[in-house]
Amino acid sequence: MTSLSTKLAEREASGNPIQIGLIGAGKFGSMFVSQVHRSPGMRLAGIADLSKERALASLKRTGFPEEKYDSQATTSVADGISSGKTAITTDSAELIATPGVDVILEVTGSPAAGVRHALLCCEHKKHIVMINVEADVLAGPLLARKAQEAGIIYSMAYGDQPALIAELVDWARTAGFDVVCAGKGTKHLPAYHASTPDTVWSHYGLTQEQTKDLNPQMFNSFLDGTKSALEMAAVANACDLTPPKAGLRFPPCGIHDLPNVLRPASDGGQLDKKGTVEVVSCLETDGRPVFNDLRWGVYVVFEAPGEYQKECFAQYGMKTDSTGRYAAQSKPYHLIGLELGVSVATIMCRGEPTGSSKTFAGDVVATAKRDLQTGEKLDGEGGFMVYGKLMPARDSLAIEGLPIGLAHGLVLKKDIKQGSGLSWQDVEWSEKSQAVAVRREMEAMYRKQLGA
Repeated sequence: MTSLSTKLAEREASGNPIQIGLIGAGKFGSMFVSQVHRSPGMRLAGIADLSKERALASLKRTGFPEEKYDSQATTSVADGISSGKTAITTDSAELIATPGVDVILEVTGSPAAGVRHALLCCEHKKHIVMINVEADVLAGPLLARKAQEAGIIYSMAYGDQPALIAELVDWARTAGFDVVCAGKGTKHLPAYHASTPDTVWSHYGLTQEQTKDLNPQMFNSFLDGTKSALEMAAVANACDLTPPKAGLRFPPCGIHDLPNVLRPASDGGQLDKKGTVEVVSCLETDGRPVFNDLRWGVYVVFEAPGEYQKECFAQYGMKTDSTGRYAAQSKPYHLIGLELGVSVATIMCRGEPTGSSKTFAGDVVATAKRDLQTGEKLDGEGGFMVYGKLMPARDSLAIEGLPIGLAHGLVLKKDIKQGSGLSWQDVEWSEKSQAVAVRREMEAMYRKQLGA
């Protein structure tokens, strides 16, 4: 990766900067906005957001130079590229269709919007960085295939944990190691699965005043395990790893203990088998903080293939498990949107994604937080009714699991017991929805491929 900044500088010197379109001016998008003007060889061509005011506020809040954007939000994206000023629009389709835009950053968080934008990028031959992990898990394996057929790159977002995990997995495999487990850290206790927007702030230890401008349902999707399940499904699909059959366990674990905890049960660890994903918690089961935790970071556990490599681990100070066979590499932090430019540069300067769905290995199924009643309307991830549970894709196909990305606005046709996974048969749905149609197309394709 050492040459990326040089290649960007060359683009800057030649007057051929990468033109970037950003869809969504929330936290992740704003973090990218704060850095893109500092990166030679990159230009923010336009921002598409349902609210022009929100997009303008993002530019102002992050210190984007005033002379480099249209403060009146009246310039077209095409004219903005010509004049060197970032344009603001509410029309994401216009942004994608504009000639001269090279890469689209999809940061909406809406699965339906993500699917629509990915298909538009295929149509208009624009590379896409799918920051929207909800859309990626809903249909990423199919979208990546359609992107390849269209001759564009479909990429994970560098700076977000799935892409950083995929990078560690790639490092291990490139060096000749078998990957035992890969994943991230988070704050989790078993009781959090039942958390709702009404209880989320008490779990975070925040006051009403501290949270007045925050979205409780969005934050709750991180706390109740849904976001972790989505991210690990994305990693499984990008790295061809198998999710644990019973879902994520969230074992308490510090960085120093990764090789001991995340090794097979047959060797004294907590894994059913090698080649899986898992999320470690920064809290002990009684709520005490874990020593040397990995709350914000990512890791990969790998295995010495023989005695010689074990000796090398010891000689070079690797922290291993008690047998000396298993070791780990980790990155303690991730900077999400502040690092996103690495994806843009890798796509445009090297013709490669920073991680991308390759197969349908993991899925996230909507699971009841409480007893649900016939006629109730599902309120989506982070809400009061369901959380997302990670499972192998083959198992999800076998039960016709309802993906968490579509568990919003659908009406229940039957009662569901707390803790039960929902299926397509439990809800009223229609393929008139583009997102539903694309998901069902992907399921049919992989049902044949996996024999499920």
